[in-house]
Amino acid sequence: MSIAIAAVSLPLAALLVLTALRKLSHRPDVVATYTRVGVPEERLNLLAALLLAGAAGLVAGLFVTPLGVAAAAALVAYFALAIGAHLRARDTANVFMPALYLLLALAALVLHIA
Repeated sequence: MSIAIAAVSLPLAALLVLTALRKLSHRPDVVATYTRVGVPEERLNLLAALLLAGAAGLVAGLFVTPLGVAAAAALVAYFALAIGAHLRARDTANVFMPALYLLLALAALVLHIA
């Protein structure tokens, strides 16, 4: 296990868990944010499950490299699509967090491949 991979993957996994829990809360402010970009409330649990799977994959990837590569690549796609959804909805005020997550996922992917 590389210290650099762990230094990126573990904080990203923790952020993903927190974000998933936020989605699972179905609080009105959370639902409003996702509704604004075209995600219906009934999809929040699915999105949370994807984030939790990504977090688990990143942690498992510390020991099984192909899992880390797959998880990081899937997260890159997830957050690229999230950014696209925000931009399509002209919701630029909420692009920062998915962009940060995208950068962390890209870093994890590059470190796993290197």
